[in-house]
Amino acid sequence: MARVPSCPATMNPAPEKEIREHELTMHVFTVSAGMVGVCLTAIGLLRLIASQTKVQTVGDDLLAIDALVFVSCACLAFWSFKTRHIALRRRLRVVVDTLFLCGLVAMAGICSIIAYAIL
Repeated sequence: MARVPSCPATMNPAPEKEIREHELTMHVFTVSAGMVGVCLTAIGLLRLIASQTKVQTVGDDLLAIDALVFVSCACLAFWSFKTRHIALRRRLRVVVDTLFLCGLVAMAGICSIIAYAIL
């Protein structure tokens, strides 16, 4: 049985970078799915609060849109796992990272709106 010689990581950094990018995208994929659940839970809680205290906000609509942003992140991340085209994979990962950060920033803003409306 022939042994494949091991090459030091410094000789070819491209596979290491690809592995790191894949792992990061995997984390974004799983966290995005979790954030959809957070958005849906918050929408349910807002509906409960609104029915008891007559608080009228756009928070639930904004959370629904934010949930769609996180679903988009998860779908695009999954697509990046499946594609064999390196250039497309890199573009998808940039889009996923950008959408994910926008979704997080939007969620922070939405939480501020909800907190202000409830107080």
